[in-house]
Amino acid sequence: MRPGRFRHFAAIDWSGAVGERQRGIAVALCGEGRDAPALVRPGHRWSRHEVLDWLLDELPHDTLVGFDMGISLAHADAGAFFPQWAETPANARALWALIDQLCCADPHLTVSSFLDHSEVSRYFRHPGGREGARFGGGRGRLRATELAQQAMGCKPCSNFNLVGAAQVGKSSLTGMRLLNRLSGRIPVWPVDPLSGSGSTVVEIYTTIAAIAGGRRAAKSKMRDYAELNAALINLGSAQIPGEGPIADHASDALITAAWLRMVAPDAALWNPAGLTCEIARTEGWTFGAR
Repeated sequence: MRPGRFRHFAAIDWSGAVGERQRGIAVALCGEGRDAPALVRPGHRWSRHEVLDWLLDELPHDTLVGFDMGISLAHADAGAFFPQWAETPANARALWALIDQLCCADPHLTVSSFLDHSEVSRYFRHPGGREGARFGGGRGRLRATELAQQAMGCKPCSNFNLVGAAQVGKSSLTGMRLLNRLSGRIPVWPVDPLSGSGSTVVEIYTTIAAIAGGRRAAKSKMRDYAELNAALINLGSAQIPGEGPIADHASDALITAAWLRMVAPDAALWNPAGLTCEIARTEGWTFGAR
């Protein structure tokens, strides 16, 4: 394993919203050195399928790709994704396959059929005040990596929660459909081991990148070029030309691409203390969570 072998660094701010094309999707890319990251197809409103096609057909060789989503659901706390359901998947890859299978007729990589499933729906908190009988109450179940994020000062949300502006459940589940379609093409760490060559996908939490850039967790969003460029300087990156406002999904992708470039060679981030073999195959991990 050579963590410093990557030559390009991409960050994808993802969206689980309904519809084909999403304002909330942004893709940023940078190479080695100090050159500023740049948006891929600036001004374009991406569809989830277009992101999948870009990954499969246009991704530069040896790219570390960060996806701002949860790549799995909590498992370690109960020994299963869906305890008390006999058909609960055994690991993350089986979970991705189940979601994609149940949603095969859902357009745009959406997940309505999965969330409406008579058994699955019982484990989620749904909009409209509907809480599944097995949701568990409170903030919802958290993965081991989300507990690590919490210890870093972040405020992660349960992927079983589908309610509120901060929820990431829907984006994570739609992302799992995409990950299922990468099978055999691009490995997903740590569900797959880090290979000696080629590209790799990792889960990212853009707040971690923002903190490394000098922001506070509670003020992680950068909505103008001055804030973004100040953070880029702290990450050893050249600045991006521009002034005035910038969409926060774009700034999230840009700052995280630069952060990935800076920290990818750090072997400790590929071997966090809480990452066991069992957690790797079931829950996955957020790159940068310690």
